[in-house]
Amino acid sequence: MAMYESEHTKFMREWLEKNPEQRDEQKKGRALWWDKPQSVEDQKRVATARVPVKAYYYDANH
Repeated sequence: MAMYESEHTKFMREWLEKNPEQRDEQKKGRALWWDKPQSVEDQKRVATARVPVKAYYYDANH
C-alpha cells in the first residue's frame, strides 16, 4: 500500500535534490525560530506564570 504524498512534498523533495545548498539554509531558519536551548529555570518560570483556562471561556459570570 502506497503512502500519500502531497504535491508540495513532492515539489520540495525534488527541489532540495536539485539545490542541496538550501538544506543548510533550511537548518539555519529552523534554528533561528524553533530550536532554542531551554533551561530548567526557564521551564519552571513559564510553568508558574501559566494562568488556568476557564471551563467555559465565554462565561462572563465566573
